[in-house]
Amino acid sequence: MTEDRLRIGVFGCGAIGSAICRAIDEGTIDADLVAICDRSPEIERFRDSLDSHPEAMKISRMAECVDIVVEAASQEAVRMIAPDVLSAGCDLMIMSVGALSDAELLERLKDLARQRGCRIYVPSGAVAGIDGIKSAKVGGIDSVVLTTRKPPAGFAGAPYVREHGIDLSSLRKETLLFEGSAKEAVTAFPANVNVAGTLSLAGIGYEDTVVRVIADPGITRNVHQIEVRGEFGVLTVRTENLPSPVNPKTSYIAVLSAIATLGKLTEPVWVGT
Repeated sequence: MTEDRLRIGVFGCGAIGSAICRAIDEGTIDADLVAICDRSPEIERFRDSLDSHPEAMKISRMAECVDIVVEAASQEAVRMIAPDVLSAGCDLMIMSVGALSDAELLERLKDLARQRGCRIYVPSGAVAGIDGIKSAKVGGIDSVVLTTRKPPAGFAGAPYVREHGIDLSSLRKETLLFEGSAKEAVTAFPANVNVAGTLSLAGIGYEDTVVRVIADPGITRNVHQIEVRGEFGVLTVRTENLPSPVNPKTSYIAVLSAIATLGKLTEPVWVGT
């Protein structure tokens, strides 16, 4: 490990967090994996499986030891660790972006980042077109609609499904589960529509971004379609993503997006808006 290499800590070693750790460990990201944190009793075994043998430590110490902390746990984890990480002057990458639908939390984190001279990174995740939306926002956006389709099993355990007693196994055709604002969607489906949060931050906000959630037993991929209208014209983007091999609620490209974002931080040339 050298002084000029990016030092990374990962909070949450589930499907996305463990993939990020392995990408660093295998050299896909030119950085050093210094620390990990997870409440699972398997964390020591996972640590020992990595050639870099990062130290398992609490978030307060991690924020003092690394250049950037990667949150890959949950929306609640963002609320819990983000203020402490930024207060330590450490950069933060947020995967559970739905937590930022809390306007008060978002403003607090932005203020902390400004005061402490650090940055908050939000990867594009499971969708394409974020660069175009950021550009369109400069000229003015009238509407953003996200339609998310997944196999029914991908919505298992979602609060909205439980509260409404929806039997996902009984679905025989595509079924509209939800339509509403992105702010409502990230609470109703916290593990399924993080893309809604990313779109909201890049575009017109959580309250004005419309989200439609569809369970479709006839598909095997996670499909996200975005339609944006504004002064620039119309932008339509459709992605058909394979689920993560270890977690059907997560699109594999969301994992790759996180890895690409970290890799970008180590590169001398940045491509894209």
